[in-house]
Amino acid sequence: MKTLFNRQGKILILFLTFMATITSCTTSKKVFQIKKTEEFATQPLQPESILTKVETAHLPACVQKYLEYTGAIGKSKIQNLCIEFDAGMYRKPNDKPMKSYSVQYNFYTDYTRLFLMKAGKMGIPFRALHIYKNHEAIFQVKVAELFKVVDVKGEELTKAETVTLLNDMCIFAPGALVDKRLTWTEIDSLSTKVTLTNGKYIVSAVLYFNEAGELINFVSDDRAALQDDGTMKVVRWTTPISDYKEFEGRRIPTSGKTIWNYPEGDFTYGVFKLRSIKYNLQPQN
Repeated sequence: MKTLFNRQGKILILFLTFMATITSCTTSKKVFQIKKTEEFATQPLQPESILTKVETAHLPACVQKYLEYTGAIGKSKIQNLCIEFDAGMYRKPNDKPMKSYSVQYNFYTDYTRLFLMKAGKMGIPFRALHIYKNHEAIFQVKVAELFKVVDVKGEELTKAETVTLLNDMCIFAPGALVDKRLTWTEIDSLSTKVTLTNGKYIVSAVLYFNEAGELINFVSDDRAALQDDGTMKVVRWTTPISDYKEFEGRRIPTSGKTIWNYPEGDFTYGVFKLRSIKYNLQPQN
């Protein structure tokens, strides 16, 4: 009887220790909230400034037309934004999609991107956290907020995330394309090359437009894909977009795909649907 009591007592102690460890862990959501609060404190909204047509004169003609089409001209310059997505994510070709919801905050005075995705498969919850700040990036994935199955950082990841930051600017913040950290090389009437410099990281993409003035694709050779063995492999990355709708008087694409163009064939690993987008937010609780 005493032996049984001791055994049960040890099990109880182990269980309580385990639960204490779990509850004391900083979750992905908590880290996201902390970083968001910090960023609103360090990058508060400045007085409103309206984007004028004169300020876009140095841009390629197709980009100027894009800014007019999206309604960026005559609107407040973008200082920050918040985006919500629904998505189907694929681990490999022909796999069943994993449904997900994500929210992200971007800040444009000092480039910062905070991204949190919530997903689940076979009843198991996953959290993916991207933080891009101070010229550095991290990417973590946790299972049930307990175990890190992905924990990546370093120069290769930061360069890749710089491409993602540029992608966000082109698609969701057209008004930010007058940023002096961007340079342009016109290709033809419907395409142009854009280069972003953020510290030592320099990345480029080719933007493709249609006759209406819509951006329809973003193509970059500067973004590396995370492989199953934990290494990063540079692969052409494309993000075709469509279905423009109006948010706060701005036309924004609401459907998109993220595609790795591997030599053996294209792999669409994400199909996204925009839920909402808000610009120039005040600090959030």
